[in-house]
Amino acid sequence: MDLILSPEHEASRSLAAEFVAREVTPHAAEWDRREAVDQSIIKRLGDLGFLGLTIPEELGGSGGDHLTYCLVLEELGRGDSSVRGIVSVSLGLVAKTIAAHGSDTQRASWLPRLCDGTALGCFALTEPGTGSDAANLETRAVRDGDHWLLTGTKLFITNGTWADVALVFARTGGPGPRGVTAFLVETDTPGLTRREVHGKLGLRGQATAELTFDGVRVGDTARVGPEGHGFKIAMSTLDKGRMSLAAGCVGLAQACLDAAVRYAGERTQFGKPIAGHQLVQRHLAQIAVDVAAARLLVWRVADLVDRGQPFGTEASMAKLFASEAAVRAADRALQVFGGYGYIDEYPVGKYLRDARVTTLYEGTSEIQQLLIGRALTGVTAF
Repeated sequence: MDLILSPEHEASRSLAAEFVAREVTPHAAEWDRREAVDQSIIKRLGDLGFLGLTIPEELGGSGGDHLTYCLVLEELGRGDSSVRGIVSVSLGLVAKTIAAHGSDTQRASWLPRLCDGTALGCFALTEPGTGSDAANLETRAVRDGDHWLLTGTKLFITNGTWADVALVFARTGGPGPRGVTAFLVETDTPGLTRREVHGKLGLRGQATAELTFDGVRVGDTARVGPEGHGFKIAMSTLDKGRMSLAAGCVGLAQACLDAAVRYAGERTQFGKPIAGHQLVQRHLAQIAVDVAAARLLVWRVADLVDRGQPFGTEASMAKLFASEAAVRAADRALQVFGGYGYIDEYPVGKYLRDARVTTLYEGTSEIQQLLIGRALTGVTAF
């Protein structure tokens, strides 16, 4: 791939950066304190085409390649990871799944609205008892004539209380991955209740929810893909989701670097700016190297996706490295800020809280290492 961005890529990145500077960064601390992003931002994301990236225009999207998508996600992550999460989930996990695996009716019904921001999606896979062990999920869907009755609980669902449609994975057959089927469930369907999860360490502005299904009735037309193919759909979706999360982590780490460099030039100790002290420069250099390396890993995945080549292992590598790098970057930035980094007058404390969870969701760092190790050796290790 050409590592020099095209004029079109630069224009997309500049558009996203301007949007973040105007609409996100000035409000990020307030949203964090009140534990809620302003929901009006969803429509503004749609108006700019950010919620339709890589979805073909004939399906209601805004087109573009996956490098453009990653550049935009990086800028959103630099502004506020809670805003980046809205796009990563509604577009990256839900709209892209509908585009790839949905019926013509499902595409026509949902994609135009998801892409223009008049509707929002959530991805309902994780349960109270099954996180990394998603193949053994317990939510059930029982056939009732031409309908299905869904019963169970999903937890830590991003966009959960805001979403208009949930992509739900439920057990329709025996144990294990082959017994799982995917469904699109409108969130105002009787029997579905939603409770927002508060008191999170980070991503406080993001709507994270518990979803409870009590005999929720949906037609067989709500099924996404063949019966029993739900787990395969979920895993292929998460491969691309790891790319978008990694891109957001690059943005978060870049925000840490920007803040630390700026502060180091302003803060004076021992008669000179702390930027002139060698150990402070060491922190800055380590962050900068992590940012550059993570960004190239993400671009590599985007290039493979756009070429139609296998990318799952590379997505795991990018997600593993970028999420851990974001945590390191935030921790080092806080060290540069000293005591001031520990109060929310400055942004680095929030960066650290937001970064920490990225090593957990869409596959923990440990799971990514297992996936990479399996790809290298051909041996499954658990």
